[in-house]
Amino acid sequence: MQFALATIAVFGVGAFLALNPNAAQSEPEVIDTADMKKGYGIKETGLKPVYPSNFKCSPITSLYASWIDIDGSRRDEIHSGIDAGKFGEWILAPASGTVRAVWEANWQWGSEGALLLKHDRRDVNLPNGSKYYYSEFDHLNFDEIKHLKVGQKIERGQKLARVSRPGEQSSYLPEVHWEVWEVGSDDLVWRKNRYDAPEWWNETAQLIDPLYMLGINDPPKDGTSVRITPFEAGRDFKRYRGFTYILACRPK
Repeated sequence: MQFALATIAVFGVGAFLALNPNAAQSEPEVIDTADMKKGYGIKETGLKPVYPSNFKCSPITSLYASWIDIDGSRRDEIHSGIDAGKFGEWILAPASGTVRAVWEANWQWGSEGALLLKHDRRDVNLPNGSKYYYSEFDHLNFDEIKHLKVGQKIERGQKLARVSRPGEQSSYLPEVHWEVWEVGSDDLVWRKNRYDAPEWWNETAQLIDPLYMLGINDPPKDGTSVRITPFEAGRDFKRYRGFTYILACRPK
């Protein structure tokens, strides 16, 4: 349901792991993601979600770079993220990070809450590339996120807000819109969009398919089938690479 905020410069992915704290650090394991496309310029990647057989997860309802909305209608603009979720479900942080921005947005459907998280290389445990990643969540209830403060630490799997509707309008189907950006420099400029609402701009940020980051810990052997990893409380994610799913999954 959301429009792209920017289509800009290209950066890679990155972080270092402290594999042996008592000796010289060795090189992080190389991750072979050559067959996966990132979708720069909001291009189709062919990536498709595969949900775990032992969990029940709310599915992704509209993919990145799709022209089809969750109700089956054709969009006015190509999709800049993914949509998912049932009304009232908790949205979970896909990785540790910090709150970068909390604001009241309007993308055409009315006033709603929007949240931007910043993840650095250490948060996603990748060997090289982009300095930061942004996760943006739209179509939220602003009252549920207004207590969050810029710079506040967020842990992987932390509850952020519940799935609502675009503009909090009952005429729209519920969804959370999630965008992922590769970012070279953490510099935001705020401006007004065509609906006279605030939006951010970062000249180093570029959209990628969120499924790329969901598949990076266990890259698909066929280059397309991304196995979704649910967040599990108590599991050790210290060396987990990339993102876990943004919705809670129930064991079957």
